Amino acid sequence: MTPHTLRAWWAARQGLLAPSPEQDPATVLARTGWARSVGGVGPYLTLFARAGTARAAADAAVAALEIHELPSARGCTYVVPRADFALALRVGQGAGEASEVATAKKHLGVTDAELERLCDRVLGALAAGPLDPAALKDSLGEAVRNLGPEGKKRGVTTTLPLALGKLQALGEIRRVPVGGRLDQQRYAYARWIDSPLKHAGLPLAEAHVELARRYFRWIGPATAAQFQAFAGLGVKASKAALAPLGLVPVLADSPLLIHPDDLDALRAFTPPAEPVHRLVAGVDGLVLLRRDLAAHLDPADAARIGAGNGLQDLPSHAIVDRGRVVGLWEYDPADAAITWSSFVPPTAALRAEIARTEAMIRDQLGDARADSLDSLERRRPRIAALRAQAAV
Repeated sequence: MTPHTLRAWWAARQGLLAPSPEQDPATVLARTGWARSVGGVGPYLTLFARAGTARAAADAAVAALEIHELPSARGCTYVVPRADFALALRVGQGAGEASEVATAKKHLGVTDAELERLCDRVLGALAAGPLDPAALKDSLGEAVRNLGPEGKKRGVTTTLPLALGKLQALGEIRRVPVGGRLDQQRYAYARWIDSPLKHAGLPLAEAHVELARRYFRWIGPATAAQFQAFAGLGVKASKAALAPLGLVPVLADSPLLIHPDDLDALRAFTPPAEPVHRLVAGVDGLVLLRRDLAAHLDPADAARIGAGNGLQDLPSHAIVDRGRVVGLWEYDPADAAITWSSFVPPTAALRAEIARTEAMIRDQLGDARADSLDSLERRRPRIAALRAQAAV
């Protein structure tokens, strides 16, 4: 089984070989995996590359609660489909919000009783409707305690974020993006009256099994260690999650595991003969789910971007062809244009795909930030590096 075949298979599982414009955002995410959200363009590009989804359609799906950004695996935020709301929340519990609370209790004098009282006050304040953090803090008054210089040093200035994180993990409240957009980090908070966790009753061990089942459909074959890292589990819990699935190695003694029926499909799979170019975000699931960037690069290309030194994540947004990373790109809002560098001779088809993505960003998004902190000033060195590479 050649690297070319495996790459193309991963791209196929990710919906990057044959986009499906008839699929709604929830269906795309259920089929190809949750979209990592860090206040950047990732969720929009995930949907656009796989189904040509317009920003308006993605925003409408968010407004209708067909998809939603939730604290999920490892406590990280992902945009997930409605069918997975309960699962995402369940596997995220005890991760990000729990560690912040533990730190606050150990070093900042916060108590469980104090947090419980504040959580009750938050729910009461939100009974009349959503509030942004500033309005919520004003409404709560002295119920929110300032944690002083020590709290600031540890990244928690008041007790309010602790309560909000706990309530989100429990599914009692949800974040509503201001303006309905996923590529920013301004939110209001709303009560989640019909929370998906109210009647889910999903034991954590079973939730981990379901997460593993989905993971290997999204991006298998993958290793047990790759799933463990994605899920944020210990070795024992990871083994327990994988045990009921009956995964099999793709080849004898290979660490790459796959569902048995997918193995039959993989053996019968033939990669497309012609290039299939897609422009994806730096946090696209094709690479992020397994965090094995080198597997998506030819050796010479790996050396060019430093992946040969153990780089796991993309340094910029990527151009991919049948699962292989064949270039990098950034968007320059000053020029309203994509700056790119290709590892392969550019074809008319590649230029057309770049133009298609560029038009979507320019006309619908206005920018393509990697994350909430990715200003044009921070991006300029990356843009300059790509222009230098393209000139060689």
